[in-house]
Amino acid sequence: MNPATNQKAVEMHDYYEFFAGGGMVRAGLGPAWRCLFANDCDPKKGRIYRQNWGDIELKTADVGSLTTREIPGRADLAWASFPCQDLSLAGAGAGLKGDRSGTFWPFWKLMKGLIEEDRAPQVIVLENVCGTLTSHDGKDFATLCTTVQEGGYSVGALVVDAELFVPQSRPRLFVICAQGQAGSLHRCVAAGPSNPWHGRIGGAYEKLPAKAKQNWIWWNPPVPQPRTVTLSDLIEEDPKDVEWFSEEDTQQLLAKMSDLNRAKLQQAKRERHRVIGGLYRRTRRDEYGHRVQRAEIRFDNVSGCLRTPAGGSSRQVILVVDGPSVRARLISSRETARLMGLPDTYVLPENYNEAYHLTGDGVVVPVVRHLAEHIFEPVLDSFQSRTIAA
Repeated sequence: MNPATNQKAVEMHDYYEFFAGGGMVRAGLGPAWRCLFANDCDPKKGRIYRQNWGDIELKTADVGSLTTREIPGRADLAWASFPCQDLSLAGAGAGLKGDRSGTFWPFWKLMKGLIEEDRAPQVIVLENVCGTLTSHDGKDFATLCTTVQEGGYSVGALVVDAELFVPQSRPRLFVICAQGQAGSLHRCVAAGPSNPWHGRIGGAYEKLPAKAKQNWIWWNPPVPQPRTVTLSDLIEEDPKDVEWFSEEDTQQLLAKMSDLNRAKLQQAKRERHRVIGGLYRRTRRDEYGHRVQRAEIRFDNVSGCLRTPAGGSSRQVILVVDGPSVRARLISSRETARLMGLPDTYVLPENYNEAYHLTGDGVVVPVVRHLAEHIFEPVLDSFQSRTIAA
């Protein structure tokens, strides 16, 4: 499951991991990367991080309480998956001024401190939801870019949908920042936007100040080989942490389907093989304008985007259709981990809600590996070549 285990030996790189969660970035970077420091404020996530990665590098504390004295050495890369709630399209719209997404600022204060101490990471990665691009009409994205550029970095962004790597629809924004100018980084840079990485970037890019555009990079990793793993391949036959719904509960769930989704279900029943789908409960408006709960299903063998469960409506339901038989249950915690690209050896919380929160709040492992192989490592190799040449 984890491509990092098959990674070719390359020069060891050092990194810091902020907002580390359960260490999915660490899993994606792989054994050729050495974690010098990791941080997350959530004790529950910290416990799982330590179970999987050990107790040495992680400091469980609010990022705003940290100082550069607590950050050891000089890393090649600093990763920050800062909270998305205030930037999400489903959020309250506070943006970078919000209590959660605003934690970018104490993170950046640490980076400024490292810059002043001549310990600046050569690469900084900011990961978040795509709503960052449109938050406050693009002003929050422009603020991110110009802030980092003022620290001496060139900046570029791309949107990667995890569906390219795992059977989960999960587009995420990656703002990748490299020290200095990008002129010698041609191995992973294009002259302009390219698919599938920049289709959502254009509008936000056009709203950037002219100076910000001058220090912009069109990161251009190769498109991966077509994915062969499907949602059906990851489903557990006998999950331990979830139970099948009763017949009555299943029928109540199906009764919430619109005509369109009911037609999808009927088509699945007509197939001559077992069909597995992912279902979410959504709040929609009916023909009278009233807000009602709908059950929306997809049978394309791809999971909907995992999200942190704030309520029952945000937990994905697995629907198994075999002719006239329809069974339903919540997605299991191990299935969510598989959809994030984590191996089955990864230790999950015993509590179901904690496990769902951990995985739904993470970064997809093979996405990190792809970016590391085709952007981070070539960039750092380029920096090393320039240092040797000098």
